[in-house]
Amino acid sequence: MLHNLHAALRAAKKTLALAESCTGGTIAHRLTALPGASEFFLGSVVAYSNEWKTSFLGVSERTLRDHGAVSLETVQAMAEGLMHRTHCDIAAAVSGIAGPTGGTQEKPVGTVCIAVSVRGEMTDVQMLHFSGTRTGIIEQTSEAVLAAVERRLEKHHG
Repeated sequence: MLHNLHAALRAAKKTLALAESCTGGTIAHRLTALPGASEFFLGSVVAYSNEWKTSFLGVSERTLRDHGAVSLETVQAMAEGLMHRTHCDIAAAVSGIAGPTGGTQEKPVGTVCIAVSVRGEMTDVQMLHFSGTRTGIIEQTSEAVLAAVERRLEKHHG
């Protein structure tokens, strides 16, 4: 999948930026492990704390207070804020609970929210639930974000 995404982004001449929370830079690492990433990948902000989500990505304190860091509203604001700051063509954001602690009854460990923004279009958001170890949840989340970007690119460019 990663090779296909690289090729599709290069062929479409689209730039990508990431806002990662629970994945801690894993998605950026995976993208840059293959040659040619510099043709489309602008970079990643690892906004682990709420302070960084507000200061670097423009997420409002009210959104964080009302919905929490792991919410569709927060990842949408992260992606849209990243797009505004970087002028990328595609922005993807993720926030979640990788565990083994931090989960609640409403948002158990493995709850992940993903947003993908394409310039000039509505942002797609989704909440997913994974299980397993912390490392496993991070890997599953990374795959899900990359797949969401690829789907959005295919939808946009056929």
